[in-house]
Amino acid sequence: MNPSSEEVDLLRHVEKDVLIPKMMREKAKEFCSDKVEAFTKCCQESGFFMVIKCREENAALKECLTDRYKDSALYEECKQEYLKEREEFRQTGIPSKKRQQKVPSSM
Repeated sequence: MNPSSEEVDLLRHVEKDVLIPKMMREKAKEFCSDKVEAFTKCCQESGFFMVIKCREENAALKECLTDRYKDSALYEECKQEYLKEREEFRQTGIPSKKRQQKVPSSM
């Protein structure tokens, strides 16, 4: 069941400004995983001097993440995903993480 347009308009502040952006950050990290990995590797190899030595990797990571955060299609995708999870929670009373954990592994 898709949420009505009235329900979508009734997103609370915390949903619009915290929960949906959190989903966007998680998806952005997945999308930019190669840059996250490069920056992490540079930091591990550089130790104390990472601030100086990893500037290029850090800039590439920031640019990738910022581009994803500004992507209105990603926001819309995350909003729809959030609304679906919210609707399922309202119907079942079980948060999505717990619903996923309760599925038997033999299925």
